[in-house]
Amino acid sequence: MLRVRVATALIALLWFSCVLATPFAVQVGEARIGLDAPPGFADTSFTGSPRLQELAESLTSPSNRILLFAISDGDLRKFSVGDVPEFRRYMMAVTPKELERERVARKTFDDYAAAAMRELGEPLPEGKGLAEHFDSQPPGRPTVLGELRRDPEVMSMLIGTRLQPQRRAAKAQYLVSSSTMLLVRGKALNLAVFSAYDGPTDVEWVRAVTARWIDDLRRLNP
Repeated sequence: MLRVRVATALIALLWFSCVLATPFAVQVGEARIGLDAPPGFADTSFTGSPRLQELAESLTSPSNRILLFAISDGDLRKFSVGDVPEFRRYMMAVTPKELERERVARKTFDDYAAAAMRELGEPLPEGKGLAEHFDSQPPGRPTVLGELRRDPEVMSMLIGTRLQPQRRAAKAQYLVSSSTMLLVRGKALNLAVFSAYDGPTDVEWVRAVTARWIDDLRRLNP
């Protein structure tokens, strides 16, 4: 039994090492879009896992097509050998199905991005601390914490949410994330980066990873 477990782990690690940090292309209408997860994360579509697919679908609207759902390399290693992943940080890229077959003009993108950003939640009240605001909000209600980037082909916001407790008397949990609308090769993409919130370093992590991912995808799709 020990030999079987060791062999299974070695096979999983070999398979795992072959799929890390590998850019790939997806077809969106007539355009081929280059995608890649940020360093330290890997796309999960190749696993064919219904569990991971269900998790990804729970994070976005049914009106979107999921192009990438990435989890950390550590979580993927755990998943590949049958252990339970932490799912503390993850990210995804989707495209709106209604625009998938269209060549999206700048005006169309601006209108769609503005409408999407309006649905993200109310802005953080001026002068209110993040932890204080989190504790005053009902679970599940997102708050826009600030703007990360805005230029002709990018609109990105930082969001915070108090999560619904998993059990009675459980410690309150919070999620910080980013939502980015990105125009790439005439197609509208929506990038989302998620992290459990334990303190300011998690906010800075989401900021940094979001900025790097935007720049990486723009370099992949000149």
